Amino acid sequence: MKKILGFTLLLVAGIILVACSEEKGQLTRVDVQKVNEEGDYEDVIMITESEDIEAIEKLLRHVKWEPNTEPGMARKEDVFAVLFYSFDEDMPERLYEYRIWFENNGAATIISNNEKEGYGTLSKEHAQELKDRLFK
Repeated sequence: MKKILGFTLLLVAGIILVACSEEKGQLTRVDVQKVNEEGDYEDVIMITESEDIEAIEKLLRHVKWEPNTEPGMARKEDVFAVLFYSFDEDMPERLYEYRIWFENNGAATIISNNEKEGYGTLSKEHAQELKDRLFK
C-alpha cells in the first residue's frame, strides 16, 4: 500500500511540474536588425511568413544552451533578433531577445535574454541555415 501511495504522489508531483513549467508559446513574428561594419543597427526587418517562422523555431531547438554563463564577446553581434511568442490570445506577446554572432568557422554564438537559455552555440550546419533565414 505504501508503494502505491508513494508512486501516486510521485506521479502527481511530476504532472504538476510539467504543467507549471514555462514553455514557449507560439512563435508569431521575428524582428531582425543586422549590425553594419560601423557597429550601427540597420532597419528592422519583420519576418512573418509561417514557413520562415517555423524554420527559425526549429533551428533554435538545436542551440546548445548554457544558462547562467556570461561570456565576453570581442565584437558587437552580427544580428539582433526579437522573437514574439503568443501564449494566450487574451495575454500580450512575450518577447525574447537574441544577439547572434556568426563565427569564421561557420558556427554561431547566441546570447538570449531568457534566463533559462542564456549563452548558446549552434553548429555550422544549422548556423548557415539560420543566417539564410534571417538575412532574406
